[in-house]
Amino acid sequence: MTVTQIQNIFQKLFTTMSAKVSLTPIGVRGMKILDSEKFQLNVSVPVLEVTENKLAKTTPIVKPYFLKLENFKPIQNYVTENNSSTKRIFFNPEKIKCWSDIAENHRLTLKSYDVDESNFTFDTLQLTYDNFKFDIIFKAVLPENEEIVSSFSQIGHIIHLNLREHLFEYRYLIGQVLLDKIKTCRTVVNKSNIIDNTYRNFKMEVIAGEEDFLVTVKENRCNFQFDFSKVYWNPRLCKEHERILAFLKPDDVLFDVFCGVGPFSIPAAKRNCQVFANDLNPDSFKWLEHNAKINKINMTRLKLYNQDGKDFICNIFKDYVTDIFNGKKILKNDAKIHITMNLPALAVEFLNNFNALLSIEDLSSNIKCDIIVYVYCFAVGEDPVKISKEKVIENLGFDISKDIIDVFNVRNVSPKKEMMRVSFKLNKEVLFGKKLVHNDEPPIKKLCI
Repeated sequence: MTVTQIQNIFQKLFTTMSAKVSLTPIGVRGMKILDSEKFQLNVSVPVLEVTENKLAKTTPIVKPYFLKLENFKPIQNYVTENNSSTKRIFFNPEKIKCWSDIAENHRLTLKSYDVDESNFTFDTLQLTYDNFKFDIIFKAVLPENEEIVSSFSQIGHIIHLNLREHLFEYRYLIGQVLLDKIKTCRTVVNKSNIIDNTYRNFKMEVIAGEEDFLVTVKENRCNFQFDFSKVYWNPRLCKEHERILAFLKPDDVLFDVFCGVGPFSIPAAKRNCQVFANDLNPDSFKWLEHNAKINKINMTRLKLYNQDGKDFICNIFKDYVTDIFNGKKILKNDAKIHITMNLPALAVEFLNNFNALLSIEDLSSNIKCDIIVYVYCFAVGEDPVKISKEKVIENLGFDISKDIIDVFNVRNVSPKKEMMRVSFKLNKEVLFGKKLVHNDEPPIKKLCI
């Protein structure tokens, strides 16, 4: 028996009796400035040695046990003591400590290929900072029994986080680790939870990388370019943009009250809808114009406005539907009018502008037109669906329960806080000021001033 074989026997016995092996770096808890040299870790790793001609059959069987690390290949070439070439398959020591840890059916299959415990051995690897994923590093460094960096968003080359207060002192380490580990990242920012409700942009601090906020993202077959520090963009809303776009048919009309840089408006115009897009933020309006150009939008299909949402409803929308209701304008192919109001912190407060927006002279009983509103809000509480409905009805001034099409939970914002979308038909009773909620007296005409 060779010295190596004896060492392997003792190594197997030691590993079998020892506690569970951990692939988490040690001795780095509380580090605030990244020192990559301190992440070295020596670990004993199970290895299966097979000849080249057995590799193709063996690999699919043992793939669930692979040691998966950054910058590490679980299958490597190896030259034995007698200079013969073989392959080494490295197993995850957190899953496999001894031969019997491999599932019995897998061991039997391996044996049929003449691979058994005699092929099973151990090797010591020295792991470094380059081998660990960012989540493993955060688990090793950040405070125990506290929430760590569980999620972040990437917009172009920018990663942005909303760090909890207990992580603020670790922000530079967190930023550097993400910059190192995510190859497409050039800038990491920490954003406060406070959004400017006027222009919907965040305050942010660059915690790693370049101070470069000009980004390009692709969504719904359109390219969007903008200065992320001056406009609002949330990649978590991509699926919601897709859902609304799926409701739109060619020749439908879209009024996008708080359009931002155009995630609803640009794709809708590209799909041959007539779009009226508005945003109060001058920077959003600038990039909206830019995105219309780079996506080669037919500008007869897209009208752009830089107005307050109230003015947009009380002027642009009002003039359009007035022409519809008095017969001066006819929609093609029974098209519908859609209104998106994606400003969840405030959008419901703009609903009262639809209350008695039109005068009775504007009504033609022969004209029918479906107007569907998609309004977004935040709901804090145990029953977000009920809360959202109540917000819409209260701010609209009408009980439109029978006209609500859907109440959809768009995403979770924080514990017990949901972003909701209420979709409803905007009927003539609302537009002409009839049947006010909690009021049996004749309605009073409410002007947009």
